[in-house]
Order: sequence, then structure tokens, then C-alpha cells
Amino acid sequence: MSYYKLLLSAGFLVLILIISSYLTFGLSGGFLLVSASVIGGYMAINIGANDVANNVGPAVGAKALTMVSAIAIAAVFEALGAIIAGGDVVSTIKKGIIDPAMINDTGKFIWIMMSALLAAALWLNVATAVGAPVSTTHSIVGGVLGAGVAAGGFGIANWGTMGAIAASWVISPVMGGAIAALFLYIIKRSITYRANKIAAAINVVPVLIALMTWSFSTYLILKGLKRLVQIDFIWALLIGLGLSIALYFYIKPLIAKKAKHLENRKKSVNDLFTVPLIFSAALLSFAHGANDVANAVGPLAAINDAVLHGGISQKAEIPLWIMLIGALGIALGLMLYGPKLIRTVGTEITELDKMRAFSVAMAASITVIIASQLGLPVSSTHIAVGAVFGVGFLREYLKVSYDCLLEEIIDHHKKTNKNSADLSRFLSHFDDASLKQKDVMIKELKSNGFKKIMTKKELKSLKKRRKKELVKRSAFLRIIAAWLITVPASALIAAMLYAITQLIF
Repeated sequence: MSYYKLLLSAGFLVLILIISSYLTFGLSGGFLLVSASVIGGYMAINIGANDVANNVGPAVGAKALTMVSAIAIAAVFEALGAIIAGGDVVSTIKKGIIDPAMINDTGKFIWIMMSALLAAALWLNVATAVGAPVSTTHSIVGGVLGAGVAAGGFGIANWGTMGAIAASWVISPVMGGAIAALFLYIIKRSITYRANKIAAAINVVPVLIALMTWSFSTYLILKGLKRLVQIDFIWALLIGLGLSIALYFYIKPLIAKKAKHLENRKKSVNDLFTVPLIFSAALLSFAHGANDVANAVGPLAAINDAVLHGGISQKAEIPLWIMLIGALGIALGLMLYGPKLIRTVGTEITELDKMRAFSVAMAASITVIIASQLGLPVSSTHIAVGAVFGVGFLREYLKVSYDCLLEEIIDHHKKTNKNSADLSRFLSHFDDASLKQKDVMIKELKSNGFKKIMTKKELKSLKKRRKKELVKRSAFLRIIAAWLITVPASALIAAMLYAITQLIF
């Protein structure tokens, strides 16, 4: 099975080699540009294999999309985002992490970019192999930093910018996790903890879908379409608000009509989130393709500009053939190698249903909007995976807290000489009760002398025994470790590659 993947990947890179050789025939420095084109294609494949999983993984894990349909949707919309809204120019020095004024030699600049691009691609390949979703932006940042320092010393780096990027390792997942957990808690309080879940869903789900429309349309205008049309934040918010209000009045009667035929169960409510999740996967993929294609072809475009014009500029044009390398490479990498990371994000961190996946999607868009307005450098990968962790840890907290309460109720019944039949009836009623009814039942118990009599030590011991590990700790530790070493690892690889090129060429 893996042989055909390698064959198709190699075939794509050979095709790039042939086409770029034809386009650069007779051009001074053409060999370097051809080499960079092949490396850019390799980078694009690895971005598709690793980074796109964040957009569709939750929907697949929640069974809103099958693996095949998710890959098809993501591949199409990633490519469309890259080609339609990927932009005409790109910054030659990613994130301004090194000072271009200290690179006074075009040849040196080209080798820095090539080393950075190959290092980032190699690191992404390793991360994908071990099942760790990492930031492609951080990978290329580390590559540029490592190659730049190897070429010009530590003084070439903008360490203030690097400090901000390091801060994003904490900011991104924490913001994503907090927002996702908040939305899931709101859904639980307003729908699934209610006695009549369907009636609650008829009122709440249209509001949630409208909020998703508002956040996603704003996100798409600000991030996905920013290279096509420049719209400021306020106007983007107003346009998104208008679309969300219109959709609310359209969707509310449709939700009510569908909900009338549903059973009063959590699973039935879950089904109301299927279509929004499909749209979110498509829109996130489009925005990702528009933004992150620059990670694959940005250094390549910079090399192309340096070869053609013999100098180093702050911005470089992205020719159509270079953009196609990025777009098609991302789509191919997703189709061939994407399922591994899609399963990691969708099923291996925590169990996702459609309401949890909806909360993750909301966090992905809202966090980027907030962070961009605050000027915080965040990673879409860290946000999405942090959001999955957030809903998992919330589930774990609620489950352990509920189990502790049940243990104390059982202990209270035993000490007040209640017989087992009374206890069974009470627990059965309590388990089926709404949140409001549970509060009433607890108050009745308290009037009969119920109080929390377990010591902190006993509670701690109970929590340890009852903890379900709804967030898989092995996946958590593996991913966090990969995040922490992404920039240093890609920087070290890039520095080594640059040193090797200087010895050979």
C-alpha cells in the first residue's frame, strides 16, 4: 500500500522537475530554481499530509464526514483557496525573523531559502510519521532562523519576533481550548442538560448556527480572502453579522421542522450539527489553502525572484506555475498521507461527537479572529488541536465531578439506612433528570441531612480511581513534545543543510 503512495509522490516531484526544467531552460541559475521547485513540491506534500487534518479531523471523528468525503472536500477547497486567494506576492523573509539587510549576497540568500524549505519539509515528514500535528508556519520559521544564523551569525535574527512566536506555543492552544470548552459547556447547559432536549434544540441550534456563520464569514473575509479584497475588521464583522441574521431566519423553521420527528435524545440533537460541520470543514480548508500555501511556495517564490532579478527584495511575485505546485502538492499530500493525522486529531486525542466537533470548529475561527486583532502570533494547528484537548478535558472534569457526587449520594444513603431499592430508584431518576431537576433533588437530600462528608484526601483518591482519561495522555504528551521542538528541530536541520551546501558548492 505504501509503495503506490511513494510512487505517486515521486511521480509528482519528477513532473515538477520536468516542467520547471523546461520553464527555466537557458536561465542563469536555472539549476537552483529547478532544485528549489522540487523541494517546494515536497514541502507542499508534507503540508497536505500534516496540517490539513486540523480542518477536517473533528468532522471525521464525529462521523459527520467519512474519511473519503473529508479528503475530497479538503483537497478541492485547499486547492481552490490556494489558487483563487493565495495572493500574487509573498514576503521573502518569513515573519521578518532575520534581517535581510545582513544578507548582501544573492547566492547566500538562495541557499538560506533552499535549506529552510527542505528542513521544514523534512521535519513535517518526521512529525507526520510519528502522528504529531505540528505548525507548518513554525517549521518554516525555524528553518529560516537556523539557515540564517548559520549564514550570518546570531545577530541576523530578530529575537523579539522569535520570542513572540515562542509565546504562541502557549497562547494558541490555551485560547483554542478555552473557547471550545466554553461553547461545549453552553451547549450542554442549554440543550443536553434539559429535560426536553428537542424543544431546547429548536431554540438554541439556530442561534449557534448563526454564530458560526458570523464567525466563519468574518474569518473568511479577514483571512481567506484578504489577498483578493481588503476589508477592515469592522466591515468584516458587519458583513458577517448580516449573513448570520439572514441565515438565522432561514434556518430556524427548517430546524423546527426536522426536530419534530426526532426522539428526545442527545444523539438526535447531535444530528442537527451535521451540515454545519460539513460547511465548516470546507471553509476552514479554503482559508487554510489561501494562507498556508505561502509556507510551501514562499521560499520558492523568493528564490525565483532572486534568480530572475539577481537581488534580494522584501516581496516576491508568485507565478502561476509556482502556485500550482503548492496547491496540487497540498491536495496530493492530503489524499495520500492525510488519513493518519486526520485520525489522530479526530479520534486518538478524545472521543468527538458532532456537538464537540462543532465547538472545535467555532474555536478555530473565533480564536484566529481575536488573535489577529490583538496582534498575537497564533498557529491554526495549535488552535485546532488545543480545542480538541479543551473539549476532552472539559468532558473529563464533568465526568469525574459527577462520579464524585454519585459516590457521596451513595455514601449518604448507606449511612441513613436507606435500603438498596430506594437507592436504585433515586439514582435512576437522578441520572435521567435535567440539571434543574438534579438541583431540586440535591436540595431535598440536603434537607434530610446530606452534606459533603468526604475529605479532600478521599476525594483526590476517588478522582484518581474514577478518572476515565477521556483525553489520551500518550497523545497529549507526544503532540506537546512535538510542538516544543518544532522550531529548534527545523532550525538545527536547516543550519546543518546550509553548512553542507557551503562545503559542496
